[in-house]
Amino acid sequence: MRSNFLKGAVAGLALTASLSAAAMAQDVFLMEGVTPSTKDTTVVPAGKFKKDSPWVIGMSDFGVNANTWTVQVAHETEAAAAADPRIEKLIILDAGFDQEKQVADIEDLIAQGVDAIIVQPVTSTSANASIEKAVAAGIPVILHTGRIESDAFTTEIQGGAEHFGKVMGDWLVGKVGNEGKIWVLRGLAGHPEDTNRYNGLLQSLEGTNVKIVAEQYGDWQYDTGKKVCETLYLADPNVDGIWSSGADMTRACVDVFKQFGAAIPPISGEGNNGFFGQWTTDGFESISSEYSPSQGAAGVRAAVALLEGKEMFKSYDYNPAGWDKEKAATYYRADLSANVWWPSELPEEKLKELYGN
Repeated sequence: MRSNFLKGAVAGLALTASLSAAAMAQDVFLMEGVTPSTKDTTVVPAGKFKKDSPWVIGMSDFGVNANTWTVQVAHETEAAAAADPRIEKLIILDAGFDQEKQVADIEDLIAQGVDAIIVQPVTSTSANASIEKAVAAGIPVILHTGRIESDAFTTEIQGGAEHFGKVMGDWLVGKVGNEGKIWVLRGLAGHPEDTNRYNGLLQSLEGTNVKIVAEQYGDWQYDTGKKVCETLYLADPNVDGIWSSGADMTRACVDVFKQFGAAIPPISGEGNNGFFGQWTTDGFESISSEYSPSQGAAGVRAAVALLEGKEMFKSYDYNPAGWDKEKAATYYRADLSANVWWPSELPEEKLKELYGN
């Protein structure tokens, strides 16, 4: 009897401890709209990576200058680090889309003895071995903007790329109808974010007769996207709708249709200031998926929480709803350049300094 009582007491204490850990992990704020994953409820124990400040935080970026969004991610990361006096130094290394360079960058950060490493992976496998080395060396690794084929990281903040693609895909299917013909503008070939956004679109097309009549990579860039859209338009301008994996490509495609004096078909967009200006001015049909560059700031907060010794969840999701034109109009800033992405956490003075017209 006493043995059963003790077993019950121990089980009760274990359950209480587990619930307490989850509650404490819930208290960590990373970014508006980011919530603990419902698929992986693993908790990183309190104190596992606790370390006295000052701290040096490293970041391995898949490509700082990949496009205007990645540039702003770096700005948001730097601003968040600068706002915390306990962070002595932030080191951002640019892999420039090179898998071998990313491996070398992460190992360089390990050798420099940084206190935490933030990784934006080049591909789903490029950083796996290096991440394992970092964690084995007692350095927490925070992952965002792309999943990897390993669970060696400490915590991840993932904008649901499939969710992003499906939000746009569901909307577009509703606009073009069951027999519609669409163009697909993809991002950077091989990048996990591109692959998973596209998979979200494919989920939307299941059970329909919507046909992808053209599919090209625009590298999430305006100039490349414009060349792609010009080529597609000249080959066959008859398209019912366009699924675009990023707003810089959307802006480019809209400009192509305007250039040829043609009606703009329904086209998906994203939270970009230039796109919002087009959308509100030209009034074409669209939807904006949300993918905030403030994920850079969220990565810094995650690193700080781990170094403070806080409990965290291993996985966090970022799956916001799509925006309509009315919401986009409330964010649009005519006094800022087309290169700003929303929502942003950059302070007003920094927005004007970096992006003022």
